[in-house]
Amino acid sequence: MSRRQRGTGSIFLPKGSSVWWLRYYQNGVKQRESSETTDRKEALEQLRLRIAEVTTGAVTGLVPKKTPIPDLAADFLRDYKINGRTSIDDAESRWRLHLEPFFGKLKAPQVTSVQLNNYVDKRLAAGAANATINRELAALKRMFNLGREATPPKVFYVPHFPKLVEDNIRQGFLEDAQYQKLLESCMEIWFQAIVEAGATYGWRVGELLKLRVNQINLPNWTIRLHPGTTKNKEGREVKMTEMVYKLLDLCIEGKELDDFVFTRPDGKRVKDFRGTWENATKAAGVPDLLFHDLRRTAARNFRNAGVAEGVIMKIGGWKTRSVFERYAIVSHSDCENALEKLEDEREKKRSEARKKLGRPSGARAGLFIVASRRA
Repeated sequence: MSRRQRGTGSIFLPKGSSVWWLRYYQNGVKQRESSETTDRKEALEQLRLRIAEVTTGAVTGLVPKKTPIPDLAADFLRDYKINGRTSIDDAESRWRLHLEPFFGKLKAPQVTSVQLNNYVDKRLAAGAANATINRELAALKRMFNLGREATPPKVFYVPHFPKLVEDNIRQGFLEDAQYQKLLESCMEIWFQAIVEAGATYGWRVGELLKLRVNQINLPNWTIRLHPGTTKNKEGREVKMTEMVYKLLDLCIEGKELDDFVFTRPDGKRVKDFRGTWENATKAAGVPDLLFHDLRRTAARNFRNAGVAEGVIMKIGGWKTRSVFERYAIVSHSDCENALEKLEDEREKKRSEARKKLGRPSGARAGLFIVASRRA
């Protein structure tokens, strides 16, 4: 038996059973209730919630303890939709492709550390990156937290979720020659247009795929991302380059204002083009390239062109300058100027030292140093 402070109830193990039971008083009447769990910590959490219900008069009867994981997933996805999260497609994909096949037949109490570790091992064996697995586990953890916050609670206890070390900072950039090969590897207009826009502005693939015709202003040569449709919820407007203009003009030809910009030859909206992207990158000789690499490529190209960081951040939708630090994006001119300043400072110090020693300066000084070292 696990004794607690008087008035807070207790939990106990019946003789010959490994399942914890709850014991508490309601209106002076002793109540006993199975926790249906062998986990002591989870049983205590159930008891705490039951005492809170008794105290507030909100006892609703037995609280569901064996909520199926798909029910938690449904609440999770609903939360994404009603809050207008732009990453809803990613959330749905994580559940449908990875979490559901593994956890879909389980109920909340069955998700233990062993199960979670088995999931991690399986995903690692499949070649998933640590960061990818962490995002999937974060989605599952969010499901449990929403279930715990529900009234009445759908789960009593959120298990400990492992977190893998992430050391997978992307270094990929697309060089000009590779970029040309990438475009030539797939001649469909929608593909060339989305790649050109991604490499030019550094926009996320989700932002591009949601573009509608009414966001393209051909007379003014502008593209506008409406507030709320981007990851940071802020709107953006940019001028089109000549190539972007020509490609988008072909993409929207004959379409209505509410139609999507990027559609396949059969008229269907492009929602996911991972297969096309994989084939194109292989044909271009850059099989490991991600579409997101176009984002950092655009940032580097802007930086090399001398565009101010603040302007680059506004165009690409970065909230902080961490993109420049994380991927070591520095313009060649900055590097050259830094080295020139360093050399000027060194030469200044060397000149002052030579004056004190009465030695020659300039080219003759350099020859003197070399000769001295050889001697």
